[in-house]
Amino acid sequence: MQDKPVLLTPDGLRRLEEELDHLVNARRPEIAQRIKHAKEFGDLSENAEYEDAKNEQGFVEGRILTLEQMIRNASLIVEAAADGMVRLGSTVTVEDEFGKTTYTIVGPAEADAASGRISLESPVGKALIGREPGEEVEVDTPGGSRRVRILELV
Repeated sequence: MQDKPVLLTPDGLRRLEEELDHLVNARRPEIAQRIKHAKEFGDLSENAEYEDAKNEQGFVEGRILTLEQMIRNASLIVEAAADGMVRLGSTVTVEDEFGKTTYTIVGPAEADAASGRISLESPVGKALIGREPGEEVEVDTPGGSRRVRILELV
């Protein structure tokens, strides 16, 4: 299976590397210590602490593998083109019936709508890519269609 590039900003890559470092150097040893401590209680078949620690170990090891793959396949978004169009990496202010909102268009791996980082694969991201300030675009969302006016590229 061929690995797909993971589109990341330099800040997004740094955050993934920090998370990986924390999991490898803090969480992994902590969980290993919990497992060792739980084994001291004897019978593992009915040891809830041991089961909990093993489940957490599985989750952490899976996340470590995912992060390593994402970092290995990272394709950096250095800066949006200065051609006045919304691109991957652009920060854009839009207005709709709910008011003004500022989004940064990022790859799916670092999308976080609550902090204004939307994926270029999201309905809003798709509608904005390739557009210019002043344009109005129709955005088809799961909640229905809405019109968004692009105010500026920040």
